[in-house]
Amino acid sequence: MKRLELTRDDLLRLRFAHSPMTELVTSTLALRAGSWEHARWRARTAPRVEGLELFWRVLAPPSGVVADFLTPVPQTARPTLQAELAAIAATPPDRVAAELDAAGVPCEDPAALLPPLVEEIRRYFAAALAELWPRLRAAADADIARRTATAAFPGPSALLADLHPNLRWDPDALHLDYLKRIELPPWSLDGHPLALLPTTFTGRHAWIMESGAGRALWYPPRALGALLAAPAPPEPLAALLGATRAAVLTLLADPASTGDVAERLGLAPATASHHLTALRDAGLIVAARAGRRLNYRRTDLGDRLTSLG
Repeated sequence: MKRLELTRDDLLRLRFAHSPMTELVTSTLALRAGSWEHARWRARTAPRVEGLELFWRVLAPPSGVVADFLTPVPQTARPTLQAELAAIAATPPDRVAAELDAAGVPCEDPAALLPPLVEEIRRYFAAALAELWPRLRAAADADIARRTATAAFPGPSALLADLHPNLRWDPDALHLDYLKRIELPPWSLDGHPLALLPTTFTGRHAWIMESGAGRALWYPPRALGALLAAPAPPEPLAALLGATRAAVLTLLADPASTGDVAERLGLAPATASHHLTALRDAGLIVAARAGRRLNYRRTDLGDRLTSLG
């Protein structure tokens, strides 16, 4: 467990941002993990990002530690990838060397390493995240808008209490329950504002990051939280239909509208409608009106498919 001590002034200085590099770093973890919710993206992306030898040496070291200079704490609410890459390229060489050494990636010439590393980061983003980026930013923007309203009323402490299931707020501190039940020394913001970063690829986790450049808390936006709370489809079903369509079919054990499916799975309404239409055309679901709502539910064939194990 980690305890972040917050003063009343700290609460008033909370700020939100959405970081391309935070999404990128956490996406590398999702790419190497086996979670079903990223299966379709992972299958499409993995072949595209082969050959980035320097990128993977730095971003996926044997120690599992990623150097902090790769995730600069945003100084604006919506930094661009270009701005964050400029901050990375401007990192003092001694800091680059020290953080890479701590991560188990010895570097004799950090100044020479940065330009090719920045170029490979750019290539990874183009291959893995560029087509997803509008959706990632839209999910973050929607989450920030909702939580900003919570910060206004009933207040910042309520915002923190509702941020993530593993976060617990008491009158003067934020507690983060890590997977390993160990007590870590308490720490404070030391004069830095706390940046709250909705990050889609964090998956089920929330992380508190600290460095000399600032403090940040990465957490999944609400749309993703709904996606991960939805029932996981059986692996054979995901292999047959694709992860997203299998998730839609699994969700429809109870009738749901297009809007319900979109909200629970973190999909754009048009995307949810596309998958529902395909499942209906395949005879796996049917639609029925309930007042003004058009609800979908599984057919007997759909039920039999979701029982695959």
